[in-house]
Amino acid sequence: MRAYRHVAVVSQAQSGKRASMFLRLLALPCLCTLAACAIEPREVANQLMLPGYKLQNSAENAAYNRRRGAVEFFVKDNHPRIMSDIARGQGAYLDEAITLAQVPMAAREALKLELRGDRTLYANSPAALVTVLMGYGA
Repeated sequence: MRAYRHVAVVSQAQSGKRASMFLRLLALPCLCTLAACAIEPREVANQLMLPGYKLQNSAENAAYNRRRGAVEFFVKDNHPRIMSDIARGQGAYLDEAITLAQVPMAAREALKLELRGDRTLYANSPAALVTVLMGYGA
């Protein structure tokens, strides 16, 4: 009777280990599946439209790069004058840089306030000034 009882306890322990191992192995794919789920539905691109999207994206990138190049050239060429305009809160060079970056009229005052607040950063880094101008740009 004792031997039978011992075998039963050992087999229960082994089956418990197998079940535990099975649950651990099952938990990983379940967690990965849940992590891949999104709250809102995702948009799946139409495969036939992908070449058109690529052309449109290339054209938009080219236009953005041209505009960024113009802003970067203007800012680096006129950096001291733009910085004095930022210190005053207005000026022709600052307005020209904002216009080149195509900043909407509604956002221009907020941009000028941000530039005045961080003018030591922009005085030391024209690239940071270009980045903030392009960030506000349309």
